[in-house]
Amino acid sequence: MPFKSLQIIEPILQSLQEEGYSTPTPIQAQAIPIVLDGTDLLGCAQTGTGKTAAFAIPILQLLATTQTFDRRKKIRSLILTPTRELAIQIGESFKNYGRHTKLSYTVIFGGVNQFSQVQVLQRGVDILVATPGRLLDLMNQGFISLRDIEIFVLDEADCMLDMGFIHDVKKVLAALPHKRQSLFFSATMPPEIVKLADTILKNPKKVEIAPGQPTVDIIEQFIYFVDKGNKSSLLMDVLSDQSIKSALVFTRTKHGADKVVKDLLRHNIKAEAIHGNKAQNARQRALSNFKDQTTRVLVATDIAARGIDVDQMEFVLNYELPNIPETYVHRIGRTGRAGAKGTAFSFCDAEEKAYLRDIEKLIRKKIPVVENHPYPLIDHNPVKAPKHQHQQRPQRTDSRPKPENAIKDRHRLVRNPRSN
Repeated sequence: MPFKSLQIIEPILQSLQEEGYSTPTPIQAQAIPIVLDGTDLLGCAQTGTGKTAAFAIPILQLLATTQTFDRRKKIRSLILTPTRELAIQIGESFKNYGRHTKLSYTVIFGGVNQFSQVQVLQRGVDILVATPGRLLDLMNQGFISLRDIEIFVLDEADCMLDMGFIHDVKKVLAALPHKRQSLFFSATMPPEIVKLADTILKNPKKVEIAPGQPTVDIIEQFIYFVDKGNKSSLLMDVLSDQSIKSALVFTRTKHGADKVVKDLLRHNIKAEAIHGNKAQNARQRALSNFKDQTTRVLVATDIAARGIDVDQMEFVLNYELPNIPETYVHRIGRTGRAGAKGTAFSFCDAEEKAYLRDIEKLIRKKIPVVENHPYPLIDHNPVKAPKHQHQQRPQRTDSRPKPENAIKDRHRLVRNPRSN
């Protein structure tokens, strides 16, 4: 079924053709007619199935066909999304699909000076893509009014809750006009998300793609069981495969991401990190370098898990398994997008086995284990560090081996167990 059969207007069809899109994905085919009809929508679909176009295309059409030509444009549509990267990605979608309309848009987010954002807002825009913090900040300063909003989108709602934005979302909702069309999109639908949707939507229609099957089937998934201290060496071993032209690596912490980058650079593998402590221009530069393959490996924390959309990205690697199983779905969903093939590797140490069980329970499948690799899991029952150990850290003596030597010895034992 081509886009034309969805009654899309010619200016948007022309843009879609220029982008190389001819056939809508399932979420687009079902959601676009509902939105064009003016009905509220509750959309649930796997990551990477085209949710952004499912709301961007009909919003552009609705606004373009009822366009006014006031001297100063009013904000008619608001898209609220949790991360800077995702906001920028959504903004690019509106730019690409709406290039032949006369609609204007802008993207606002924190972490950068507000001056240029305020300048664009003062000239007037039809569509605003925003993260909650910066939106509320500029509203409080009087630069933004939401009283003319006709279409409101809450995107990646489950991530919004995970990141603690629920109170900010409620403040935004209180400022919206009562009469509006609301669209609610989420990759997962736990009870708290359903409860939030009930407060936003009025008599919505629901579109759910592949319910109960949260991972995209086309993504090949593999688990490596490995001791925590050997993960860096295993990563270098995996990346020695030159067919892996680029890879997105996930860690749980910002410090962990920076450490992995240092390890990669020591092995002459071009890598950069992207996380919340990085300035916005540094994050965008790292993402651009990764997209054009100047950087081979991008190491990210989960703040970026839903904001990275790179065409034909084939490999995702979980250096550390997430402690929230839904996060695993969002991470690996950065590959296998729009029907392309993808592979997800995950490293699991002994302490992460409980996380793996939760992930497999969520995705309802056993992830194949890679048995034949040079750093198999040896320490199945590591001694857990006592609480408050960081407050009672002992001083190292000269006779105590340095950590890097201990790790080298450990690697030697793994590679040649008989040397013991």
